[in-house]
Amino acid sequence: MNIIPPWTELEGSFVLDNTLNHDAIQTASTRTDPTRSQTGQLAHLIERAEHVLDAVGASCTSFREKLSILKERLEEERFHLAVLGQFKRGKSTLLNALLGDEVLPTSILPLTSIPTFIEYGPEFKAKVILQSGADIDLFANESPSQLADFLAEYVTEEFNPGNRRGVLEVKVEHPSPLLRRGVVLIDTPGIGSTFRHNTEATLNFLPQCDASLFVVSPDPPITEVEIDFLRQVLSKTTHTFFVLNKIDYLADDELSKAVTFIKKVLKEHAGIGEAVRIFCVSARAGLRARQSGDEAGWVKSGMQAVQEHLIDFLANQKSSALRQAISRKVLAVISDAMLQIGISLESLRMPVDQLEERMRLLKSKLDEVETQRMAQLDVLEGDRKRMIALLEEQASALRKKARSRLVEIVRQAAYEHIVPNEEEISEKLAETVPILFERELGELSRVFEKKVQEVFEQHNRRSDELVDGIRKAAAELFNVSYNKPEEHEGFEIKRRPYWVTHQWSYSLSLLPENFFDRFLPSRMRRSRAMRRLCSQIETIVMQNVENVRWPTLQNLEDTFRKFAAEIDKRYSEAESATRDAIETAYSQRKEHAEAVEADILALESAQNSLDEIRLQIESLL
Repeated sequence: MNIIPPWTELEGSFVLDNTLNHDAIQTASTRTDPTRSQTGQLAHLIERAEHVLDAVGASCTSFREKLSILKERLEEERFHLAVLGQFKRGKSTLLNALLGDEVLPTSILPLTSIPTFIEYGPEFKAKVILQSGADIDLFANESPSQLADFLAEYVTEEFNPGNRRGVLEVKVEHPSPLLRRGVVLIDTPGIGSTFRHNTEATLNFLPQCDASLFVVSPDPPITEVEIDFLRQVLSKTTHTFFVLNKIDYLADDELSKAVTFIKKVLKEHAGIGEAVRIFCVSARAGLRARQSGDEAGWVKSGMQAVQEHLIDFLANQKSSALRQAISRKVLAVISDAMLQIGISLESLRMPVDQLEERMRLLKSKLDEVETQRMAQLDVLEGDRKRMIALLEEQASALRKKARSRLVEIVRQAAYEHIVPNEEEISEKLAETVPILFERELGELSRVFEKKVQEVFEQHNRRSDELVDGIRKAAAELFNVSYNKPEEHEGFEIKRRPYWVTHQWSYSLSLLPENFFDRFLPSRMRRSRAMRRLCSQIETIVMQNVENVRWPTLQNLEDTFRKFAAEIDKRYSEAESATRDAIETAYSQRKEHAEAVEADILALESAQNSLDEIRLQIESLL
């Protein structure tokens, strides 16, 4: 389960032709990539199971719907790679090289605070999303150069200084075969962008991604600012890889020295062993090679190694993990469906008086579980209240911490003046407030994600125990074989990575000095001015802490509400599936005795087919 924070989804040699037929890629993938082949097999087996359950009829509709959702997850999963780097390290050129087109603008000026998401689409498109929540669908054209010009209007400091257009993020669609395989490239503001607090926003965003690519270059090889940023990146990502760009500026001996230096710095200042691999590339040369169809030039640029190792390998690795997780969930659904079909069969075969007795015993068991379900919901409600209390404690601590930090800034700024210069203090707050609250917001997000994860894991286990108790009791009453699946579908909120920025409040109202203050001694004037400033700081603190507290509270309430509904749904499905199977069979026995034999044959056929599918899926694990 992932609580969504309020600040809130190698085929040998590389082919250079961007218009390469996708079927050829798929054929090559199936032949040489066993992971992809098994993923295709799993999708096919899920479809077979869907057809079997369709044939059974309305009683298996819920199982059919679950399989359909799992198949969609298997087919739509994406691998998200965030590209990080300081200003002028060549991030955009590297991304353009991977795409084979110069679609991202490059400039001697920094980019703005806006991330760009690049995913597959059959034609060149771009969507600009504003901080207000509105979308601007303005670009759909066949020319990559026109797309680059369009993007420059929104993501460069030259045309959108200080992000005056209020852009939140930009989504780009590109027909690259690489993207068609499920890779999503993300160009982040990173460090060296217009606003310093974007470093914190980037760090808050990284845990949502599958991997990050850290780009450096020889001019200079790596700076103290980058090292500080990297330390934080490493604490927030599972996979971080390193690219030394612009190697075409270096002679061979200079390149060797640069790599040795970077490894030494990474070891001494970031705790990364010297065995770390640094991919040495010329993104500019790689882009030229892609555009001209020069395969040898592509390899020489070093970009093929990035393509194969960092993207293909990791995407396939994630695909394998996803396939195994989906396989286990599909097996759980099939197991539940086979149990229901087995109960239906035994109910049709059993003497009516014996069936009536089993129905009474099952009702007693369901009543017992219902009592336990209500008790679990009471505990869940208590956990919700405890999480809200924790939020209030943290909000109070944040107010105290922020108040102390901002008052200290006022005191330091006022130290050299008889009477504090409010304009100067306002500028210092404008720099400090966003950084302070973005950092605290990220920490609060991580704390609550971990806490809610722990709470829900406990309730997931308890819910599984009670639901399996229903199934086990029904299986024993009707003498049906039932093996508890390795994994049931737990509560999960799944989202693609998202980027959120905030309009932090930091302005001081520049109050005119009280008329009579000018006649007071300087010490009294200073004291009165400091009281006015501290009072305004209190307002700033309250506004910004509430910007963190309120959406977090709403998110907690929404998440617990959805989880409670999910628990109810699990119980309801398990209870109705068992009860309906028996009651339907009982009704058939009483009203349509002549059709019972045909129903038994149909259910036996479905049971055998599902068992065959189950064995084939198990062979994929």
